[in-house]
Amino acid sequence: MKHSRQKKNAWLAGCAGLVFAFMVTACSDGEDAKQLPNAAEAKKTQTAGEVHNPFDHTHDEPVTDTRKHKFEHDFAAQCVERELKNSPDKEADKARWERPCMCIATFMMKNLTADEAEKFLDEHKNTQSLVIKYENAAFHCLQAKQQPKAPQLFGRQ
Repeated sequence: MKHSRQKKNAWLAGCAGLVFAFMVTACSDGEDAKQLPNAAEAKKTQTAGEVHNPFDHTHDEPVTDTRKHKFEHDFAAQCVERELKNSPDKEADKARWERPCMCIATFMMKNLTADEAEKFLDEHKNTQSLVIKYENAAFHCLQAKQQPKAPQLFGRQ
């Protein structure tokens, strides 16, 4: 197979351009040298038993038990109010909804963060993470109930 001289020159120029591009992007501008002392300082400040996870950005203080307890009861009360809003028989429905709402609040309380507790208790706001946790807890608590037995038709179960 015979190649023309122009195709060979174009191919060599393309390869040389790629090599040059890789060399330019591989060069550092000295920022790594500036970051090394910071990394060394971070190592010094780290305790011996603590393992540093660069992807862990929680930095969240734990929620106290009293805040969790207050969240649990306030959220359960809000849940019951929400369910009774359009109810024709509020007394009967209140007794019916107290238990599932408390289950939902208890389930949500297990993974409650300080930010979520602060926004719910102090600012009276429902964050998107609380909505997601509520849906998960509602599924968990309401699906755990024993479903009524289905009728048997024609001897089949």
